[in-house]
Amino acid sequence: MSPGAEGEGFDASMPVSQVENVVISGAGPAGLMLASNLARYGIKSVIVDDRPDKTSTGRADGLQPKTIETFRQFRLADDLLRKGVRIYDICFWNSTKNESLRRTGREVHYPEDLDVKDPFILLVHQGMVEDIFIDDAAERGVHVHRSLPFSTYSYGSSPSDPLTVTCNDAKSGSPKTIQTRYLVGCDGAHSKVRKAMPNVAMEGEASRAPWGVLDGVIKTDFPDLWSKVVIHSEEKGTILCIPRERNMTRLYIELNPRMEESMPSEAATQDFVMQRAREILAPYTVTWESVEWFSVYKVGQRVAARFADDTNRVFITGDASHTHSPKAAQGMNTSMHDTFNLSWKLNLAIRGLAQPCLLSTFEAERRKIAVDLITFDFEHANAFAAGDDKALADNFSKNVGFISGAGVHYAPNVLNQPEDNPRGKLRAGSLMLPATVTRYIDHNPVDIQLDIPMLGQFRIFFFTPNVHAAKAFLESVCAHAASSKSVLGCVSAAAQQSYVALNLPSPESEEFVQPERYTTVSQVATYALVTTQKKAEVEIADLPEVLQRSRWTFYLDDVKGQAMGCTEKWVGGLGEGEVAVVNVRPDGYVGSIGRFDARIPDASQSAQSWLDGYYGGFLAA
Repeated sequence: MSPGAEGEGFDASMPVSQVENVVISGAGPAGLMLASNLARYGIKSVIVDDRPDKTSTGRADGLQPKTIETFRQFRLADDLLRKGVRIYDICFWNSTKNESLRRTGREVHYPEDLDVKDPFILLVHQGMVEDIFIDDAAERGVHVHRSLPFSTYSYGSSPSDPLTVTCNDAKSGSPKTIQTRYLVGCDGAHSKVRKAMPNVAMEGEASRAPWGVLDGVIKTDFPDLWSKVVIHSEEKGTILCIPRERNMTRLYIELNPRMEESMPSEAATQDFVMQRAREILAPYTVTWESVEWFSVYKVGQRVAARFADDTNRVFITGDASHTHSPKAAQGMNTSMHDTFNLSWKLNLAIRGLAQPCLLSTFEAERRKIAVDLITFDFEHANAFAAGDDKALADNFSKNVGFISGAGVHYAPNVLNQPEDNPRGKLRAGSLMLPATVTRYIDHNPVDIQLDIPMLGQFRIFFFTPNVHAAKAFLESVCAHAASSKSVLGCVSAAAQQSYVALNLPSPESEEFVQPERYTTVSQVATYALVTTQKKAEVEIADLPEVLQRSRWTFYLDDVKGQAMGCTEKWVGGLGEGEVAVVNVRPDGYVGSIGRFDARIPDASQSAQSWLDGYYGGFLAA
């Protein structure tokens, strides 16, 4: 880990008059995702955490395909992919009073028709994820202040006044006060931030039957140890078996399957849990060579009534806003995507580039996802506990897009504006889809959905079958978008001033990312061009000036061996002279898709108005 990646405590010498941009309560994956992303966008935050040290063992353990893709876009996936265990299949085992334990089914975990780059779950423990973010934020001068739990907050006398956040220094015993523009609670199921917010309560079922969790190195003759396995004993209960890094295995073990009476916490000892596992797995034997982590949990399906206060200056994310069982590997993933959604919106708001409606989309978008998660988890947990292979498989199949993260969809709002007559597979409110194209400048085949790094920018993709036929249209539209007459041009000019005044130093690691390649025109949007034209038929010099400056995002849709090319897949086939424009949000979700016939004289004016209408709905200079 980088030196100085962990703060020793709050800097008491910091003047009280200094107003921070964001205070983040909680240094788990959600809080660290937020801090790391804000730092990447040039925004420094203050992270406070009640724990004296980071997570070293246990807790959450699985990254879904969409989350892996997100780490790839951050250029942070390599270490996790190298160290983690990949799960491609799931097995089902059952025993009854009359039949001994036997395998009853084996399935591919993610089917081929799930359109993702990484069709597996990556098993890495929570501490490994935290380390990635801690190091990334530390490179940008942002550190965790340990043993400094959040206590309360208060508003100023006017809406423009900063919030006053109070924390208790566990070492000195004295309170510490921080002035901040925004407060985000990423502080878990017992969130103090949530409890301090007015009229925010958790709704749903508070607890279910107890489960034990064991991480350790196992010695067993059970044959499917290195697959994800659901093992159900009619008499003794259910186990979920998951392989882990460093030759370990995690077992989730049902402790009170019949729920005849409540099990006292003191009865669920490690020895008791191990014995229950042996009973469920019989006649196979199991012993532990070592145990790294043991815990017992009772988790119900609950979601907070609100994810933000009335002023949209205090937010809750992750377990602070939704709780559920851990058996579908959703908690850490959903929590990080909560704060990913919030991070770029806060960046624009802090820089004065957002209308008030932008921050309000956080609660609308992420609470709907949390409610969907609770609904899925209730069905999943019941089928799991019942050992019903068919119900479990049916539930998984019905929700596979949601489980993987690839099928998460945001409803229409100012950011997500559906087409009237959609073609292709892209939809507003859904993610970009995997497709391989050739990057023109160096002829490298690249995944177009991953090639542009996450910089807090919108991405504007122009699709045309013929650059020459569409040149006048592209010239007019791009020149307008970059000018002071357009919403994007005005916001880009304001952003440039903001980034000069408010920006963190670039770390050494960015020497290999070269983010300036993607900010040649604007700090708010990256322009990209995709054409089915052959490389020999077009030169960078043939492009309009804005797209010439964006030469690292000029792509040829010419890669063979794909079921469908990028143009056909994303926007459907384009006729001669037709141009499709795709606006992609900074978090990789499609915002809107427009189609224009470049041969029509006023097509460029229509496209200019369309772009201004979209970005004018939520951006402000």
